[in-house]
Amino acid sequence: MNEQEELRAGLVEARRRAAERVAKREDGLRTLTRARRSASDDDEHDPEGETLSAQWSLRAGLLADARETLRQADAALERLGRGEYGNCRVCGGPIPPAQLEVRPFRESCVACG
Repeated sequence: MNEQEELRAGLVEARRRAAERVAKREDGLRTLTRARRSASDDDEHDPEGETLSAQWSLRAGLLADARETLRQADAALERLGRGEYGNCRVCGGPIPPAQLEVRPFRESCVACG
């Protein structure tokens, strides 16, 4: 397998994991939404710990984060297809491989932030 194929395989795997996270978060949010429909509208006074509203807010945030990761994975695969993966979108210079290992969807070098 050449370097390009290895990069693509790694990004495809990272995208698969991101899509899996999105699906899991969507399912969790759907489950909680159903629970909210059947619960009292006044869950803020529930003495039994965290409210359904707080759980919904947390899960919605986690879903938004998972969707953003999936978007970044798709964008990285597009850049790879155009031959631009690993190049900083700001200065055009190469992003060091160590930085891409840590953040494979990175669009800019550390200097450009």
